[in-house]
Amino acid sequence: MTNKNLLLNSIKEHEGFNGHMYFDSMGLETIGYGTLLPLTTFEAEQLLLGRLGNMIMELHNKIPLIKILPEQKQIILYEMAYQLGVNGLSKFKNMFDALDKGHYITASLEMLDSKWAKYDSPNRAKELANKMMLSPENISDFDTVN
Repeated sequence: MTNKNLLLNSIKEHEGFNGHMYFDSMGLETIGYGTLLPLTTFEAEQLLLGRLGNMIMELHNKIPLIKILPEQKQIILYEMAYQLGVNGLSKFKNMFDALDKGHYITASLEMLDSKWAKYDSPNRAKELANKMMLSPENISDFDTVN
């Protein structure tokens, strides 16, 4: 075990873990292993990166199709999964059927035909659906416009 691991293990043992905000012995708002709140932008970005990495691995295991899509499409789906969760995104079966066929316009329409787009996050959904439909690699995609 390296010195860094020894330090981490010692801090974890002494601080304990709490995934919810709590007040430490000095009455300060704290989370995790004694991390004071509020978080800095850097700390929040590190947390986001860690969560994104885990989510992307889970998403690739659950929906292997995503790995072979163009990068722009993957980014759209990652953002959806971050908001909806992997299980929530996996419910967009018609969208994934369209993506599997390379029908990005249909996939975009399927994104908009959802509770997410109609009630939860309409502005975000429209923006991501437009990106799905209008990105450069599908300029000639006229699969179901009519």
